[in-house]
Amino acid sequence: MARVLVYAEVADGTVDPAALEVLTRTRELGDADAVALGPGATGAADVLRRYGAARVFASEDAVFSDCVAQPAVLALEGLVREHGFDVVAFTTGYDSRDIAGRLSGRLGATLMSNVVALPSLDVARAAVFGGSRFVDVKLEGAPRIVLVRPKSFEARECGGRAEVVTVAADAPGDLVTARRVERHEEAASGPKLEDAPVVVSGGRGLGEAANFELLEQLADALGDAAVGATRAVVDAGWVPYSKQIGQTGTTIKPTVYLAFGISGATQHVVGMKGAKRIVAVNRDEDAPIFGLADLGVVGDALEILPRLIEEVRARKG
Repeated sequence: MARVLVYAEVADGTVDPAALEVLTRTRELGDADAVALGPGATGAADVLRRYGAARVFASEDAVFSDCVAQPAVLALEGLVREHGFDVVAFTTGYDSRDIAGRLSGRLGATLMSNVVALPSLDVARAAVFGGSRFVDVKLEGAPRIVLVRPKSFEARECGGRAEVVTVAADAPGDLVTARRVERHEEAASGPKLEDAPVVVSGGRGLGEAANFELLEQLADALGDAAVGATRAVVDAGWVPYSKQIGQTGTTIKPTVYLAFGISGATQHVVGMKGAKRIVAVNRDEDAPIFGLADLGVVGDALEILPRLIEEVRARKG
């Protein structure tokens, strides 16, 4: 049976949820191990075990969190060469993409990015043309490296007891010159965009940045909701990148997605079309978003939003 190594980012002792999704799928296709590097890695082993990792390769050494990519690449290269993994799977987080690309270069390995499904460990399904088409790509050679988009699989626990194997941090001096000197975390309230059951999102049809306050008010009134945006809005500087939904932003699969002033460009749609229910408000009756919507309202979002906020508040008493 093929052997898989899943790289799991760990931040503040918390395992990247997308890594658990990848681990769930790859354990169905082969013998799956996981690797976690940096402070909190050993504690993460229990989580990774519950999602199917047979072994967890771990190191608590701060060099993996303080330095950019290269120490992790060296450690992963050693694991692949020693244990002969057929596939190394990553999520599409910033650090994971950096590490995967460098690892591919060091190993001369096939790398497939933007993967949305794994029919087998030899075939990766990827989104192309802004997510409007999907292609199955045959992967050759060993190891094969795949970068999987979040929300491509459902994370499911299966129990088990993972052996924890300590990874040595042997990065020489020339690999620790690029260091993180500062971390900045944007203050946020409410659920994360990718985890929220309800997402209220806006596009250029809202007219100006100040009108995004209406979306914040609606999300607050609904409760347990997050605010998202299109790339055009982010590029215009109306809201931070953390709110961007789409191919180059966050992929979401909420229970309800409310789209205000969003036309429905393919770059955005690929990030939200997995929503169970889509409600769209747009002045253009021919807007592509209506082709996806379960409920479409032709109208001015700036007129509808205040009334909707008032109605939600009234009903919630």
